[in-house]
Amino acid sequence: MYQSLRRLRGSSFDFRRSSQHRQRSAEVEGAERTSLPAATERVFQGTMTTGAEPRGRRPGVGVGVVVTSCKHPHCVLLGKRKGSLGAGSFQFPGGHLEFGESWEECAKRETLEETALHLKNVRFASVVNSFIEKENYHYVTILMKGEVDLTYDSEPKNVEPEKNESWEWIPWEEFPPGQQLFWALHCLKEQGYDPFREELDHLMDFCSHTHCTQ
Repeated sequence: MYQSLRRLRGSSFDFRRSSQHRQRSAEVEGAERTSLPAATERVFQGTMTTGAEPRGRRPGVGVGVVVTSCKHPHCVLLGKRKGSLGAGSFQFPGGHLEFGESWEECAKRETLEETALHLKNVRFASVVNSFIEKENYHYVTILMKGEVDLTYDSEPKNVEPEKNESWEWIPWEEFPPGQQLFWALHCLKEQGYDPFREELDHLMDFCSHTHCTQ
């Protein structure tokens, strides 16, 4: 034990910082007597206010899904948004990436929740960085592509009518113009993405086409 202490004394180990760490740990361990959020808030406030500025806002992370079906060749599933944000613009199924969730899991879950469709062969399609200052909107959206699993119902249902007007199969060549698309989808079209090609050529000029502002 004495040899261990001598090694510590000869190192850069800071006993005062270690004491502070034990004190902060004790605050968290005493959460049963107060509340865990309150205890951890005190600990992190003590950590962050010494030589560090409070964290600013962070962009959101979402997943959009390019849904195709062999029953509707060269078409993708498109809806029209309802609500205050982007109302009237066209969108893919999708939503927030949940904590601990993979992109594939999120794509399958959101598509099922919004359209009642089951997907198979889900894979990466693209990623866009949409920043709309006037709307206070900044999202990084991962685009995934999936095919309708025909062992289940093959036609979409509008499961969330308060958020979406309807779902329609739209030929890619007849896609609405950019000003009618929700922001992430608008960015995707600007990249030159083609859902019926497996190549990722649209990402070759990645830096200039993933950051989309309006």
